[in-house]
Amino acid sequence: MRLISQLFPQTKIVARGSRILIEGEAEDVEKLERLFGKLLEVARTNRAPSVEEVQYLISQVEEGGDLSGVLTDVIQITHWGEAIRPKTAGQRRYIEAIRENDIVFAIGPAGTGKTYLAVAMALNYLQQGKVKRIVLTRPAVEAGEQLGFLPGDLFQKVNPYLRPLYDAIYDMIPASELDKYMQTGRVEIAPLAFMRGRTLNNAFIILDEAQNTTHTQMKMFLTRMGFGSKVVVTGDITQIDLVGVTSGLTEVPRILSGILGIAIVYLDRTDVVRHPLVKAIIEAYERSEEERAEKKGVSGRERPEGDSGAGGEAP
Repeated sequence: MRLISQLFPQTKIVARGSRILIEGEAEDVEKLERLFGKLLEVARTNRAPSVEEVQYLISQVEEGGDLSGVLTDVIQITHWGEAIRPKTAGQRRYIEAIRENDIVFAIGPAGTGKTYLAVAMALNYLQQGKVKRIVLTRPAVEAGEQLGFLPGDLFQKVNPYLRPLYDAIYDMIPASELDKYMQTGRVEIAPLAFMRGRTLNNAFIILDEAQNTTHTQMKMFLTRMGFGSKVVVTGDITQIDLVGVTSGLTEVPRILSGILGIAIVYLDRTDVVRHPLVKAIIEAYERSEEERAEKKGVSGRERPEGDSGAGGEAP
């Protein structure tokens, strides 16, 4: 209440018993009515929203954003009883896209829940019997999957690169249950190179870190999809580790946009749900990259006419 009052200083908010009275300009009252309506909806799920979540809801109310399903659409329960749910409007669109389409691309920065929510949805589909297995994959080594230099057998070589997928699953089901799923083939975690030549029917397939796939790898992966399957591809195109090769994920909007059954969801810094510093870091890097782009543009315009720059130093 104190936080909301501080952000709406021209409005009087009074809590009396089980009622909240709001007095002020009609526009502010309407916004607060939407905000408190959402907070009451969250409270009825026996959950107290965090300060960060309240701040996000306020920002969405200010912008006229859609709050339906945010913080209330439970998609999975962890083994210690915590509900996993979309916390932002962007995450809500992401979940709806997965439900309504057979192939979904989630493109956005770190901390926006791309992989975590995809794994939660995959387990939900598996436990409801909508799919028979989950297949999780990612490029095992950036820019080439050259595993030979790593010590150990094949499992030990690829395990460090697949660890983030294990971490997401361990958050949702006990390790013993995951071991049982893996032994029976209901959950498979493998490097992208192992997907070639396969057809995956009745499966929920997730490709993580897709920004590090090449054009050929992306095409190969997408064509593994069989009947009754759902595919989710996640990646951050600002963190591409490929050298001298175009990322297959960056080509997706140009090649696949407009195909029925395929959705492309863009998440941004407003969807970051990690430590508040993560959002600040992303914003700082975005500003830095914009400044660098502007400086390059100025340098390019200042080059004398007729000077191609050949043989000289780069501006």
